[in-house]
Formats: sequence, C-alpha cells, structure tokens
Amino acid sequence: MDAATVLQPVVDAVLGTELPVRIECWDGSSSGPVEAAAVVRFRSRRALRRLVWAPNELGFARAYVSGDVDLECNLLDVLRQLNALADPEHGPGVRVGRDTKAAVARAVVRLGALGPPPRPPAEEIRLSGHRHARGRDAKAVSHHYDVGNDFYALVLGPSMVYSCAYFEQVPSASYTLEDAQRAKLDLVARKLRLGDGMRLLDVGCGWGSFVIHAAREYGARAVGVTLSEEQAHFARTAIASLGLEDRVEIRVQDYRDVPDGPYDAIASVGMAEHVGLSRLGEYAARLHALLAPGGMLLNHAISRRPGPPGDPKGDQTSFIDRYVFPDGELQPLSTMVDALESAGFEVRDVESLREHYADTLRAWVNNLDRHWDEAVALSSQGRARIWQLYIAGSALGFESNRLGVNQVLAVKPTPRGASGFPRTRTGMLGITHQRATPAGRTDPPTLSTGFRCTPAGPTFLWTRRPGGATLC
Repeated sequence: MDAATVLQPVVDAVLGTELPVRIECWDGSSSGPVEAAAVVRFRSRRALRRLVWAPNELGFARAYVSGDVDLECNLLDVLRQLNALADPEHGPGVRVGRDTKAAVARAVVRLGALGPPPRPPAEEIRLSGHRHARGRDAKAVSHHYDVGNDFYALVLGPSMVYSCAYFEQVPSASYTLEDAQRAKLDLVARKLRLGDGMRLLDVGCGWGSFVIHAAREYGARAVGVTLSEEQAHFARTAIASLGLEDRVEIRVQDYRDVPDGPYDAIASVGMAEHVGLSRLGEYAARLHALLAPGGMLLNHAISRRPGPPGDPKGDQTSFIDRYVFPDGELQPLSTMVDALESAGFEVRDVESLREHYADTLRAWVNNLDRHWDEAVALSSQGRARIWQLYIAGSALGFESNRLGVNQVLAVKPTPRGASGFPRTRTGMLGITHQRATPAGRTDPPTLSTGFRCTPAGPTFLWTRRPGGATLC
C-alpha cells in the first residue's frame, strides 16, 4: 500500500474531511484533489516518528518546523476556511483525540516508521529554573527577540514596532502599516499627555521606536528598558544617529530593577504578556512605585477570553510555548484591571484595538511572504516557518474575537485623591473642540500638542508633524 493512502486517515483525523486537502509523499504517491486549497507534503517517514512520540500539537509543530512536513497553500486563507468549519469558541487547530492517535499508530506500523524519537528542531526551547525568575525571563526574552534585527526589519517594516498598530484609515497603498504604527506611537504619547522635559519610562522598549518618538515630537526625557541585547544595540545606534543621546537612555535591565523613579509617565506596550499571573501583582505594584503622584501609566497588552487560567506551569505541548513565547501568559482584561486597581492605580480609560491587531498581523504576514527567501537566509527555514504559522494563526485569533488587545490608561492619584485628569475623552487625547452653531461649525478644533486642524467636509482633518493625517 502506498504512503499517501496510509496517511490519508491521519490527515483526515487531524484536519477533518470538510476541507479538500491533497497529500504528497516521499515515495511519489499522492491522494486528494489536484485543485485542493492545501497540499500536505510528507518528505520522510521521520514525520510519522515525530507524531508517534508526540501525538499532539507539539509533534505536528516539530514535523513542520523541521521540514519533515511541508504545507503548500496560502496559510491565512486555509486557516480562515478551517475556522469557518470549527467550533467558534476554540477555532481551528490540530485535533488530537483517540482517532488521531490510532491513525498515527496504524500508519507507523504499516509504513515501517518505528524508531527512536527524532531530535527536536534547533528552534525549540524548554526553559529550566523557576518560572518568571529574572534569569529565566531573560532567557525567554532572548529566545524570542534575539533572532536578528535584520530579520525583524523584514517582518515589521521600517517602524520596527512590534505591537498592534493604530489604523485610522482602512489599510491601503496610500495608508500603510508605517502610517498606522506612527499613529499608534502618537496615540500612546497623547494619552500619557507627554510634554517637554517630562520623565518617561518605557518598560519593554523593544527597538526604541516609542522613546525616540516621545523625545523628538514631545520633548520627553525617556528611559527604555529591555532584556534583549540586540534590541538595545539597535535602539542605541538609532538614538545616536538622531543626536538624542542627551534625551534618551536605553538600558538592558529588568523592570523590577529600575532604581531611579519617580517618573511622570510609564508606557508598557506588549510587555505584560511576559509577566505571568503569579507576578502580575508585583508588576503593577512596581510600576505604581516608580510613578510620581499624578503620573500616568499606559498598559497595552494582548488579552484572552475570560475563563480558567489553565496550568500555571504552562502547556508543555504548546507550539507557542516551545517555539514562540516561552512562559508567555495572556490574562483577561478584567484580571489586568483588577491588578492595577489593587496596586493603587485609578483606571481612567480602556480602549480595545482588536481589529487593528488583525490588520497589523496581516501586514506582517504579507511582509514575511514577500521577503521569504531573505528571511530564511537571515535566520533559518524553521524560524521563518514558525513566524508564518504564529502570525497567521494570531491574525485569525483577533479576527474571530478569541484574542483581544487593550490599552488601559491609569493614574496614580495624589495622597488627597487628585488625578489631574482631563474631564473629557477629547481632553485626554489633547483635542479641544468648539461646539457647532445653527449656522454651521465654528473654528476647527485644535490639539493641545499644537497640531493644526483644517476643515474637511463634515469633519476636520489634522496633520501630524511627521506626515500622515487622521479624522478628528
């Protein structure tokens, strides 16, 4: 019996039979329609050995990352088709039940694939030590971020911002990811009400894009902390090239070790996901301690749907935990708000950017697809495959509301309870409106940052300094 015929029940058990899939195998055999949306190509018997030793999501991830299995398809489109057929609460995924395990076992015996477990791909990591201890956190961050700045530049684009963008317009050739990332940096700065000479701490500063923006556009004096040596080197080089060394400092430092508060404002964008539920109270308390009374915190973090947190030690068979974000933990929005309030913060504003993250991830997928050969050359085929699967799957998670992302703006009140917070949301964003009269609108609104608003039909258009525009 040829390999494709033997493996057909395995693929059916994993993906279901609703989506037509073609199978091609190392012995030249094939099965399924030629015009199928996806081709699963088994390159060797070793793929089956991976599955029999790890008949779960991890085994399938190892087979794909190692190159023992190829997928030939538009991954995001295929995931969307599978999503339409899947349980809305859980979405598409590797089905690992009794039928799957039985199908794998039969295929292994019939195809003579028995043998010792293959070595996991080099890109896989399994951390040791206490979860969320400083040393282990540093290793987790390095695993994800220290894969080469040039690789990240291909995926993220020139902005080098690795978090949800803010699409003030529908993505198009005239309104790009770069425009949306610039808008996000500005949104964070305005919510924090940054101004000349204010002390800003950026926790998990990445490649320095926000601290540079805050210093150049708002005159802030910024400190950015990261655990990634490669990020720090990139950020320091960019800061020096812009002549901002007197205004911006980058440190390779755990946020728990920052000694020089108080700060007027703190940004934590895409960092809280690394903290963990067991450390969330400590995280919130430390940021509260680092702020001056009246100081603002903007916490921007991915969230999961409410429900039990799962195994506090993590899912040891998870593709994300072994290949993407080791020790990463997503919390429901309510858990994050509770932690901040318990630490003494007053939460003043919450904004969901879920649809914006789906747009951002689709842009990253497109960047990776366009630069695939370069990405492989800069890292490895396995690393590029990990990113393709992770980004496409995440885009689907945000599209379908299984994942969220929220900006929580909080203030540290003074001992007497004063917040210094504007009375209106437009005031929070630095927009001053004048009411329209029966005869029509009065003078256009202005931004407290000094940007110019001009009439644009039934609304107003304001233009930011670096270029680009948005409706207000």
